[in-house]
Amino acid sequence: MINVVFMGRKPIAAQALAWLIEQPGVKVVAVITDSHLSVSPTREVADANGIPLVDRDSMERQVAAGQLKVDLALSVLYWQKIRAPLLGACPRGVINFHPAPLPAYKGTAGYNLAILEGLDQWAVSAHYVDAEIDTGPLIEVSPFPVDVEHETALSLERKAQPELLAQFKRVTGQALAAAAPLPATPNVGGRYISRPEMEAMKEMRPGDDVLRKIRAFWFPPYDGAWVDVGGVRCTLVSPEILLTLAAPGVSNLFTRPAGEPAADGND
Repeated sequence: MINVVFMGRKPIAAQALAWLIEQPGVKVVAVITDSHLSVSPTREVADANGIPLVDRDSMERQVAAGQLKVDLALSVLYWQKIRAPLLGACPRGVINFHPAPLPAYKGTAGYNLAILEGLDQWAVSAHYVDAEIDTGPLIEVSPFPVDVEHETALSLERKAQPELLAQFKRVTGQALAAAAPLPATPNVGGRYISRPEMEAMKEMRPGDDVLRKIRAFWFPPYDGAWVDVGGVRCTLVSPEILLTLAAPGVSNLFTRPAGEPAADGND
């Protein structure tokens, strides 16, 4: 039996956990997730399967005391730094699934930078975890095409999620079948963007490509690209995004193809 600690959040992590539970010869001994939130899909899967929910500190204490035996640890969009003693306690390693191409895009802001830089390809990455963030050896980088002219951070995340889940199943399956850590390559270079740095990037500044920046940071319910209006930070919305927010079946009388006259407003 292979003892696994699973760390993650969002629906993608819940799907990954549900798949993991079904694998023969696997025992998920603990789940660490956003269980403090009112909506927590990963917590729901853990609860439904009787898997203990723990926080990071409790897990680390149990591992250090020898009370929690772990062969493999898996992280899917987990938001806290993974530390010792877990890093040294897993014979099969700790694997993180990162929603950006490594080594180029470490930390946060990956989706945002993909759009700001006009990339037509993105990727998800699987790597072993070391003492730093997103710097451990690379197992796999899986590219896929993106719509450089219309993608938002939200739409890019939605595109990346099935790619990440497929990579999770593929790489985790290999890790469970292998007697030793998987082959990996150095994860050298690239840039790391912290969350405070990402938040600072959202402010609209002179010279910005306004529509591109709006798309790059459109990710409700989080603040998007913003301007200060009378001391109030206001998130900007482009006409293209605004159209996506309407309820199905609702149309705009004054939206027209280029060259057609506008409605006169009398109706």
